[in-house]
Amino acid sequence: MGGTFSQGHLVRLQDEPPVWSFEDLRIRRYHAADHGTVLALHREGLAQVGLRPGDGVYYDHDLFRMEDIYLRNDGEFLVGEREGRIVAMGGLRRADLIPGGHARAFGGYAPGAPNLDAVEMVRLRVLPAVQRRGYGAAVVRALEERAAEFGYRILRADTTELQGPALALYRRFGWRETRRERIGGIVNIYLEKPLH
Repeated sequence: MGGTFSQGHLVRLQDEPPVWSFEDLRIRRYHAADHGTVLALHREGLAQVGLRPGDGVYYDHDLFRMEDIYLRNDGEFLVGEREGRIVAMGGLRRADLIPGGHARAFGGYAPGAPNLDAVEMVRLRVLPAVQRRGYGAAVVRALEERAAEFGYRILRADTTELQGPALALYRRFGWRETRRERIGGIVNIYLEKPLH
């Protein structure tokens, strides 16, 4: 496969397991040894906007079940490394695995129909010290590519009003807002993008 994309210089280096390069960032599939760093990056990203796991909106149970939820279930989880350190991440999770709204916080897990229709882009995080370098956009493009390879028709995501940069990033990539929901005093914004 391989190739250069029109926005920036995201280059696919390897098909399976997938590897890309973007400037000084190397994007690859998550390994079990990455767990502690990924969990810390997730929590740091939430803290940056005043959120925390268990607040009714955010949770982290899936980060303790990476193989089940992402890697063995028609999903993907990517990490971006710069100078040997993980500084960005993001995943694709079948949209039928975790129910939406309040129930997500309790870790409900139920695979749905065998056909792949919608996939959620989740856990998009970039280390605060290296934000605004295009790393988040590179991870989004790599995940969109993987979703299309899996055969999904629709990408879904959610973020909060507090996460302005994430919302702007999704909108820049052509995602559209589908609805808003207030959860525990925080407005959650749901977005969607068709895959061609």
